[in-house]
Amino acid sequence: IAHIYCKDIVGIMGENFTFPVQIEQKIVETVWKKNKDKVAEWEEQNKPTYFGPLWNRSVLMENGSLTIINLEKDDAGSYELHYWDSLKDHYLNFVLDVLDSLPEPKTSCNISNGDLVLNCTADFQGSLNYTWKLSNNPHSYQNQELSIPLENVDTTTNATCIIKFSQTERSSEISLTQCLP
Repeated sequence: IAHIYCKDIVGIMGENFTFPVQIEQKIVETVWKKNKDKVAEWEEQNKPTYFGPLWNRSVLMENGSLTIINLEKDDAGSYELHYWDSLKDHYLNFVLDVLDSLPEPKTSCNISNGDLVLNCTADFQGSLNYTWKLSNNPHSYQNQELSIPLENVDTTTNATCIIKFSQTERSSEISLTQCLP
């Protein structure tokens, strides 16, 4: 009886992507397939062998994890890791979705109820982490919107919005001077 496991995962175009594999036991043989075609193989004493579109942009580690360098849209699909630990066969299945690269965030500001309100938006198909950093403040604010009371606004300050998804970050800066009337 083989153990079957399936996980949906997401990567971003252009980043290096490693399948989340955690195998405790020693692996004797590893085979990775994409949509039923072999893409990487490792037999105990040999070096890994790569096939097809991943032959020059993937790395197979002894622990069974596979990293794809510079992810492309065509890398999306069903992947299967088949490994043998000298006792039995194991199968791990992944469905990889590849999203477009991150856009630059758009920053805007307005004045509302005595506060300067900074807003950050980005058109992206995944859920993003938003962070604001102010040039005169060591703290960062984990939010898409940041309100600063008008009496605390320092016109020499710049505000930077950082968006993050997976391992990729993009940022955009706005000067607080341009927000004031």
